[in-house]
Amino acid sequence: MQEENKGLGNNYNHEISRRFFRRWWKVLVAAFVLGIIGSAIAAWSIKPLYKSSAVIFPTNSNRLSKAIMGYHYSLDFMDYGIERDCEYAIQILSSKRMQQAVCEHFNLIEHYGIPADHPHRMFKLDKQYKSNISVKRTEFLGVEIGVLDQDPLWAADIANYIATMYDTLCHEIHHDRALSAAEVMDGVCTSMEKEIDSLSNLPKTEWRTKLIADKCEQLADLQTRATQTSVDKNLEVSYKYSVDEAVPADKKAYPKRLLILLGGSLGAVVVCIFALLIFAKKEEEN
Repeated sequence: MQEENKGLGNNYNHEISRRFFRRWWKVLVAAFVLGIIGSAIAAWSIKPLYKSSAVIFPTNSNRLSKAIMGYHYSLDFMDYGIERDCEYAIQILSSKRMQQAVCEHFNLIEHYGIPADHPHRMFKLDKQYKSNISVKRTEFLGVEIGVLDQDPLWAADIANYIATMYDTLCHEIHHDRALSAAEVMDGVCTSMEKEIDSLSNLPKTEWRTKLIADKCEQLADLQTRATQTSVDKNLEVSYKYSVDEAVPADKKAYPKRLLILLGGSLGAVVVCIFALLIFAKKEEEN
C-alpha cells in the first residue's frame, strides 16, 4: 500500500518528477522553443488594431418644453441625465438604426474587406461591427463609445460620428412621437371646441354655464399641452454633453504580443507534458 501511495498527497516522491524532467528535458525545451516560434509567427501575422473612445453624458430625457414654458415645472434643462437616461442612450447607440447609419456612412462592408458577392456578407458585417465597436456605461453615468480599427484615424472618426449621430436619432424619435401626439391633441381640441359651441346654443342655465366653464378649462389645458408638443416637435437641441472627443491613437491596443508569446510557449510545454505522461504510462503498461 505504501508503494502505491508514494506518488500521492504528502507522500509524493519528488524523485519521480526529477527522473521525468531529466529524461525529457530536451523535448520540453524543444516544445518551449517551438511554442515561442509559433506564437511569434501568429502574433506578428495579426494586423494591429487601434482604439479610440468618445465619452458623452446623456441629458435629461424629459420634455424640454416644460422646462422652458412651464412656470411650475421643476426640470432644469441644463441637468445631466439620470440612470434611466444613460440606459436609453446605450440602447440608442447600440441600435440597428445606428449600426446601419455607421455602416452606410463609412462603407464598412468594403472597409472590412468583405466581398460584395459573399452570401453571408451582412452576417459577417454585423459580427465585425459588434467585435470592433462597443458601447458601455462609465462609473459616473456617462457612456463610452469605443472603436477598434486598423486605421487609428478611422477609429476616431467612427467614434465621433456615432456620438454626433446620437443627437440625430434622438431628434427623429422625439419628433415622430411629438408629431403623433400633436395630431391627436389637435383632433381632441377641435372636438372640444365644437362641443362648447353646441353647449352655447342651449338655453342659459346654471348647469350649462358650469359645464361650459369646465370644458373651457379642459380646452385651455389641452391647448397648453398642444403648444408644448408643437415646441417639442420642432425643437432641435443636443441630447448629450460631449465630455471627451475621440482622437487617433498613437499606440496599438491589440494584439498584446507578449501575452501571446507567453501563452503560446507555456501552452506548448503543458501540452507536451501531458503527451509525455500518457506516453510514459503506455510504456509502463507494455
